[in-house]
Amino acid sequence: MSHLAQIIRHPIKSIGYETLQSAPLTRGRALPFDRVWAIAHEAASFGANPTEWAHKRNFVRGVAAPELMAIRATLDEATGLVTLTHPRAGTITLDPVAQADALLDWVRPLWPDTRPAAAGVVHIPGQPLADWPNPFLAVLGMASLRELGGHLGQDLSVHRFRGNLWVDGWAPFQEFDLIGRRLRIGEAELEIVQRITRCAATTTNPETGVQDADTLAALNTRYGHQDFGTYAVVTKSGTVAVNDPVEIL
Repeated sequence: MSHLAQIIRHPIKSIGYETLQSAPLTRGRALPFDRVWAIAHEAASFGANPTEWAHKRNFVRGVAAPELMAIRATLDEATGLVTLTHPRAGTITLDPVAQADALLDWVRPLWPDTRPAAAGVVHIPGQPLADWPNPFLAVLGMASLRELGGHLGQDLSVHRFRGNLWVDGWAPFQEFDLIGRRLRIGEAELEIVQRITRCAATTTNPETGVQDADTLAALNTRYGHQDFGTYAVVTKSGTVAVNDPVEIL
């Protein structure tokens, strides 16, 4: 039977990934604490304190700075403190808003000088700063990852694709056939709504921060598209946990 293999969140957009054992899902909401902060650059189209969702082009992202992909994160939900670890930058623990200057100083050496500089930390209560304004969770298939890795001749980390819920037990790319269908995972239910089209951030190895796999060429050559994974919305609240069965309704 298909089961939930991994749960992953990204407290600061493009600045670290964190694996979880369980998570409470709420109808019409994104994964808790996923992309609740983001770092805006100095060319952002909004002012210092935006009040609504903004396009990803306004933020510091891994597609422009491969080294960012190697950051790991741990969020203490009780205190709001985030611990970030990187093989070159080391480790820092901070409040992303109250200690924004320290966060920017830590990130700057990992961000290219040729890009608009990191300028401020954005947080909009109740609005994740993901690539879409919708309260999506990214649902992906482990078999698809293995097949793509086999085509490239290397193992691929799940963290290249910044997903939230990884399902094992489906056929490769079966998730594309589930658009419009609902899933039951643990106590929660979700509806798959659309594919995810990928960018060059997925070419970077999240262990090293080095681009080492042409994932986009592999997708286009083998499948004729650049899509990997799907977006879903929570239709019934409930807790999900690693190893929960995944039922297609």
